Amino acid sequence: MDLTAHGGDIYTLARELGRAPEEILDFSANTNPWGTPPQVKEAIKRAAEFCCPYPDPACRALCQAIGEKEGIPPQAVLCGNGAADLIFRLVWALRPRIGLVLAPTFSEYEKALRSVGAAVQYIGLSREEDFALAGSNLEVPLDGVELAFLCNPNNPTGQCTTRRELQPFLERCRGLGLPVLVDECFQDFLKDGAGFTLVPLLEEFPNLVVLKAFTKMYGMAGVRLGYCLCSDPSLLDKMAAAGQHWGVSTLAQEAGLAALSLEGYAQRTAGYVAAEREILRQGLERLGLRVVPSRANYLLFHSHVPDLDRRLRPHGILLRSCANYRGLGPGDYRSAVKDREKNGALLAALQKVLL
Repeated sequence: MDLTAHGGDIYTLARELGRAPEEILDFSANTNPWGTPPQVKEAIKRAAEFCCPYPDPACRALCQAIGEKEGIPPQAVLCGNGAADLIFRLVWALRPRIGLVLAPTFSEYEKALRSVGAAVQYIGLSREEDFALAGSNLEVPLDGVELAFLCNPNNPTGQCTTRRELQPFLERCRGLGLPVLVDECFQDFLKDGAGFTLVPLLEEFPNLVVLKAFTKMYGMAGVRLGYCLCSDPSLLDKMAAAGQHWGVSTLAQEAGLAALSLEGYAQRTAGYVAAEREILRQGLERLGLRVVPSRANYLLFHSHVPDLDRRLRPHGILLRSCANYRGLGPGDYRSAVKDREKNGALLAALQKVLL
């Protein structure tokens, strides 16, 4: 198993330093700086008393609640064991011969495509343009492409593309019968997300799959709970059949229901993250680092030091090296936005190791 493919491996560093995992400052994983809400923790504890029966394989109560939140019918919702589970389910259901992805972007899209032997085409994003996805990028030829992936906000750049900008691409794909998955897992962190989400277009575009997760906003990475939305019931049926029958545990389902009941939580978090992101951005730039503008809860930056992540490890800090992203390289790093104290600790450690 490649433990360097993603962030979040607090366990290896904890062993290296002889510390408990919770003592590690993990800037490599982009979860809510407030952690897991107490209401979600309590729901998991209560659900632990009902672990003997199998979980509801259709996640009926959870799909109903998600449908109400998103303003769509519950039958247009499919839940999975995290967003990555649903990415693989889509690929395994369709088994495309050629897939289209951004570069750079989240690596699980390409990993899933490679798992079925698919060739991969790329929409290359320019460093000079801060890796923004513009209309000209979306005019890429689609000959032979059988499945496309977009990430909005994109990971690791934090750049966003509006619904209006994406709609012509969706129209082209619909005309070709080309399914498109748009990953919106970080959109909850946008203060002005109404113009970015594609959920209002689901009925118009049955070839569209919108991917979301509880992982980031609700600090539930260890719980594993994601969902996708699509107006094509046959495609959701194929995705459901492509995975295991009991893909979402009872604990995860109850945690999701608790998270959905938190009024205003996402909005408060988004406001807090936006303020802390700006402070962190300014601090990174004062250290001479080139920071890409971001709307999400993370920042991509470039340093002349190619082993910055390694230098931070003795300080108990994990930073995500982006050298293994297609389109990035040594010296590119992604940092999560944490709370004021932890962000300050990162900046202080960076100042020491950059001297």
